[in-house]
Amino acid sequence: MTRKTIKVDVLARVEGEGGLRLVIDGNTLREAELKIFEPPRFFEAFLRGRNYTEVPDITARICGICPVAYQMSAVHAMEDALGITVSHPIRELRRLLYCGEWVESHVLHMYMLHAPDFLGYEGAVEMAKDYPDIVQTGLRIKKAGNAILKLLGGREIHPINVRVGGFYRVPTKRELAPLREELQRALEMSLNAVRLIAGFEFPDCTRDYEMVSLGKAGEYPFNAGRVVSSKGVDITPQEYDAHFEEYHVEHSNALHSRRVGAGSYLTGPIARYSLNSALLSPLAKQAAREAGLEATCNNPFRSIVVRAVEVIFAFEEALRVIDAYEPPDRPFEDVALRAGTGYACTEAPRGMLYHRYSIAEDGAILDAKIVPPTSQNLPSIEDDLRTFAPAWLQQDTNRLRHLCEQTIRNHDPCISCSVHFLKLDIVRV
Repeated sequence: MTRKTIKVDVLARVEGEGGLRLVIDGNTLREAELKIFEPPRFFEAFLRGRNYTEVPDITARICGICPVAYQMSAVHAMEDALGITVSHPIRELRRLLYCGEWVESHVLHMYMLHAPDFLGYEGAVEMAKDYPDIVQTGLRIKKAGNAILKLLGGREIHPINVRVGGFYRVPTKRELAPLREELQRALEMSLNAVRLIAGFEFPDCTRDYEMVSLGKAGEYPFNAGRVVSSKGVDITPQEYDAHFEEYHVEHSNALHSRRVGAGSYLTGPIARYSLNSALLSPLAKQAAREAGLEATCNNPFRSIVVRAVEVIFAFEEALRVIDAYEPPDRPFEDVALRAGTGYACTEAPRGMLYHRYSIAEDGAILDAKIVPPTSQNLPSIEDDLRTFAPAWLQQDTNRLRHLCEQTIRNHDPCISCSVHFLKLDIVRV
């Protein structure tokens, strides 16, 4: 058989630089590697020596799409190290802030990055020519999420109002009232979005994932709970390092993650949903049923449906927090410095995020560890390709390329949160 190499130099709708290499021998897939060739960004290294008060604002710069998750994970870890417990109103405001991030991130992915795969377009710009109403609706819903970030975070991108112990400033009930009206309108639009997305055609591809997320907190998880899995893990964030490990692979600059002694696992919307669907709000549960979702979901191509359901939940949760809101006596808890190590896991839109910090007596950071959801998911994405791609090898090259790209985009990978290219090599031998 003639050796055949196919290169796709640019793949839009993936956040970061990477390349996919497939080696095909006749009707057999020999290799499937997701190659991350983007240089390291060294956030963990340059946090060392900084004062603990700087960390929330620095970590928020890791991602322009999900800065709240990085910021809040850092804050929770610092509070764990310093022995700080926040008041109930502050905890509720943090959930509200997460609602805003889930909405803007999920909607960006659903409408601009993922929907074109299902509707047969190269990107959102091309799709907008035929479906302007869909794109405009997505932008309106996303705007509502951004409004939450602006009010609570001080601005829509890289919020600056979050601090260890709480917020620099908290809103008044009067300031939240106009936000409620905007969220209610966006919720109604989001219900129609679930119906639209549920009508997409989904490949019949399932895997027996080990799904990992926060859980057992009595609520659909944002920033509290234990680390649980579908195959028996049930630990505190403080025990994370004993059960999960990062490792280098030759073909990638990004670290991969695995469960110690068990291999790859999946974090993200379908993991979060499958482990916590009983805790969704009533309207979100109804939307999931009408969209054909069962209590668990192990088809990654249907992750876009789960994201749409989580948007419904985020709006319902945001409205609940606003309706019950009573401003706290103080916007933040006082900090008494001490040496210590703190741990935290929170749920970024694309999956569980882990932070660990060691702090000196004067508040300087001695050590930092950040494990983003995409690095946790990279081995599972490669396993998806190895499992699903063999059935597509007889497709023409363009169709094979598209299905492999979509397999990656199912998980909304944020490789570096900076640029938007993926290089694809297909080698036939």
